[in-house]
Amino acid sequence: MLEETITVLAAAGGTAVVQAAGTDAWTSFRQAVASWFGRGDAGREQDVLERLVRTDTALAATSDTNGTERLRQEALWQGRFEARFEAMDEADRQAALADLRTLLSTLTISPGVVVGPVAGAGGVAVTGGIHAKDQAIAAGVFHGEVHHTVNPPPPAPTQG
Repeated sequence: MLEETITVLAAAGGTAVVQAAGTDAWTSFRQAVASWFGRGDAGREQDVLERLVRTDTALAATSDTNGTERLRQEALWQGRFEARFEAMDEADRQAALADLRTLLSTLTISPGVVVGPVAGAGGVAVTGGIHAKDQAIAAGVFHGEVHHTVNPPPPAPTQG
């Protein structure tokens, strides 16, 4: 269970980094992420700040319409979060899990932007809203808005 929690939170962290980059929330979120990684180590915090700046620059420079760079950056940051958890002893890991949950829950980019969706064997965890379209089903425990829009099929041609 702990490994699943780490995987889910690491993935949510990677997604949140990418979604926050280039937004009004970026400066404060970037600093909070660096502090989370640093955990009191100023050198580590500075290293993470530099990596976050490179991520922001890479995302801003891309004209990647299919999202490959965004996915790449999400995966890189997920790996960094997971590696950081692995380097911790059990007590630090538990505190870091709680701290990351808090950090992710405070990220607000703008209304309608979903932050931190994570898909796993048990379903999808989302911080923010869910907007389903075209015959999709959204079900589960919700702490926020759920919008489900069904586009009906076009009417059958008249027979004559």
